[in-house]
Amino acid sequence: MIAPMKPYAWPMLMARRRLLLAAVLVVLLAAACASDSDEAATDSGAMQYDWITGDTLVMGPPARDGKSLVGIYLAGRHAQVSRDIPAATEFLGTALKIAPEIPDLLRRTFVLMVVEGRLEEATALARRVVKIKKDDLIANLTLIVVDIHAGRFADAEARAAEMPDKGINAFLTPLLRAWALAAGGDGVEAALEALDPLSKNKRAKALFDLHTALINEMAGRTEAAEKGFVSAIEDQGGLSLRLAELFGAHFERAGKPKAAGALYRNYLEAQPDSHLLDPALARLKAGIRPVNDIDSAADGAAEGLFGLASSLRQQNAQETALVFGRLALYLRPDFPVMQSLVASALESNNRLEMANKVHASINPDNPLAWSARMSIAFNLNKLGRTDEAVRQLEAMAGENPADAEPLINLGDILRGKERFPEAIEVYTKAMDRIGELTPQHWSLFYSRGIAFEQSDQWDRAEKDFLKALEFEPDQPFVLNYLGYSWIDKSLHLERGKVMIKKAVELRPTDGFIVDSLGWVLYKLGDYRGAVKEMERAVELEPDDPIINDHLGDVYWRVGRRYEARFQWNRALS
Repeated sequence: MIAPMKPYAWPMLMARRRLLLAAVLVVLLAAACASDSDEAATDSGAMQYDWITGDTLVMGPPARDGKSLVGIYLAGRHAQVSRDIPAATEFLGTALKIAPEIPDLLRRTFVLMVVEGRLEEATALARRVVKIKKDDLIANLTLIVVDIHAGRFADAEARAAEMPDKGINAFLTPLLRAWALAAGGDGVEAALEALDPLSKNKRAKALFDLHTALINEMAGRTEAAEKGFVSAIEDQGGLSLRLAELFGAHFERAGKPKAAGALYRNYLEAQPDSHLLDPALARLKAGIRPVNDIDSAADGAAEGLFGLASSLRQQNAQETALVFGRLALYLRPDFPVMQSLVASALESNNRLEMANKVHASINPDNPLAWSARMSIAFNLNKLGRTDEAVRQLEAMAGENPADAEPLINLGDILRGKERFPEAIEVYTKAMDRIGELTPQHWSLFYSRGIAFEQSDQWDRAEKDFLKALEFEPDQPFVLNYLGYSWIDKSLHLERGKVMIKKAVELRPTDGFIVDSLGWVLYKLGDYRGAVKEMERAVELEPDDPIINDHLGDVYWRVGRRYEARFQWNRALS
């Protein structure tokens, strides 16, 4: 158990942190502001110590153009923390030109260059990084990828073989070595032997089976490839989209159209609304034999990086996933699943303009291009370019009159911008396109119901909310919205209270729903019960002004006047 911090400890801790920061700034300032009389020392690189990273910093020569190294460096670090990666890259790149021998600055700039997709500049920096730190993962990975891209397979394999077998290297090294060996004339057996360490790692078994299948297929070993695909599905615990694409195409090339069709249907049973296999199904129907999607070392290495990047994204390791994604796209620029993943990672970092560029680069003939265009519209709306987003979704709705999704997304954007009459019209058109509405469409009734309610059309809103509950009786958001609305209008008071209590039971940590229960109790005159729920709601959502205002109201009702004023002031602030 961690002991609680003593009251006097916090100022002391902050003082120590300020001293640490000051020490680092002194180190940087020593390089940035060295006088001409110290020129000989700085030209050869003065040794300093970074108390935060524990690295010995070799400071380069001072700035001669009036710009402070420390200012440029701190501007770069601030931009990086603020996720303004283009600005961070430029600032740190400038700082590196002034002080090229600082290891930490060199590596930070190198990684940012990779994240930005500036691989030519990153490659030059990677060579400098490995001279300082021979086993640096990202630098070595970049150089291996560059060698594979250039066809220097022996160099790539040799570098991969020297990488330490720990951490993510335990997954990366066998994959990269195997593809370099497969393409470099060493033969399939050498490549499969290089993959073998993955077979002994339970977490990597599906990766081993997939790449065993891909290497065997590239070598023309059809039966061995099929066994690998089957094992990959078993180890993965089911059929993913990517496996369905690769294995189905393998069956088609092997002259087994019935097996391919069964595989595609198997995937669609689990994902009935997916259109991502439509091109494969159309190709199968037409009897067109597909080319091999993985027919080179670059393709295979990119596929391996995609698998690892997907796993890292699921673990929220966004920057590393983005690094792997950029390297994969360097090997294989036209790689829709990887382009989609990179764009999604950029969106997670609020890099919406860059994400849209990556989305737009997806081949329009690929089924992922449709969802990419949807994402572009959402990002445009977030960027404040709502009219462009609206035009994009309207165009998509016109291109495919049978698809309701563009209209549903358009309705959501219009509703979010409080353009409720337009949202109602668009949602209604979407319903008309769908035709027979089923329980999976409960959210469409809920969304249109909100637009009706906000447009003062309560009777029509109520019908939509009740229809949503008919489809999804235990949907907490609908229960909360309808129950709250009834009580706010002094309708069906007891039934509304029961609905909201049920919503709280279903989502006990949702501060907004707990706030609804507290406000309902307040409206019904149970002020002490309201205090209990409102205090819990504020604990769950401490920064929401409406919830704080509600707590002030219930405090006032029970005579806690000072606390009420405090909550109201907090809501105003």
